[in-house]
Amino acid sequence: MGRVEGKTAIVTGGGSGIGRAICLLMANEGAKVAILDLNDKSGQETERIITDKGQIGRFWHVDVSREEDIARAFLEINTEFGKINILVNNAGILGVDKPTNEITEEEWDKVFATNTKGVFLGTKHAIPYMRKAGGGSIINISSVYAIRGTPSVPPYHAAKAAVRIMSKVDALLYAKDNIRVNSVLPGMIMTPLLEQAINSSQDPGKALQAMASSIPLGRLGTPENIAQGVLYLASDESSFVTGSDLVIDGGYTAK
Repeated sequence: MGRVEGKTAIVTGGGSGIGRAICLLMANEGAKVAILDLNDKSGQETERIITDKGQIGRFWHVDVSREEDIARAFLEINTEFGKINILVNNAGILGVDKPTNEITEEEWDKVFATNTKGVFLGTKHAIPYMRKAGGGSIINISSVYAIRGTPSVPPYHAAKAAVRIMSKVDALLYAKDNIRVNSVLPGMIMTPLLEQAINSSQDPGKALQAMASSIPLGRLGTPENIAQGVLYLASDESSFVTGSDLVIDGGYTAK
């Protein structure tokens, strides 16, 4: 307990899945948690779970692709909680599963607006507050598909690969400010996003079995598996870690 005690953590996409697991773990470990999400119902539910345990969390309605939303929320968070120490750029969408030549410009831009532009805007507006706080930790949720290709969801692959290299660039840019930037690369994690993909297949049961069998540990991961890795990177335990990729995939990319 207390691994991020006294810190303020912002988690985008904190209403469900990996984002909710991160919010709950951060709160359990002593952080004041700002939950950012586009879905009011799920964001408010994450807030309720935290506050019902006597911990500190508050929901902000934010579209991470809109700079005015990010700027307003970060100002309010800094005012309410007194500082910003941790940013988890987690918000993301899967997008369409079509061959590249069939994807529309609008479909491509929609994925990049959330998955990549959202990371840019979050980082841009966190940096000044973290400088005032004397440093901080930014954790960007990328994907194993940033380092391994599959013949599916081309915009998602490209966007998550961009997030991975953005993390390394920003790690170098802001090391002098004691701001660390790392990326987490989840593998197949049972989240609403993955459930959506499974359920949209012709045979969901077969799709799930195929996914599990492709993982050396023989099962899909949980949101909590990712949250534990994020907590490490957010805490002072990782004070000498920046510009790194933390792959959490059950051995999927080791093959």
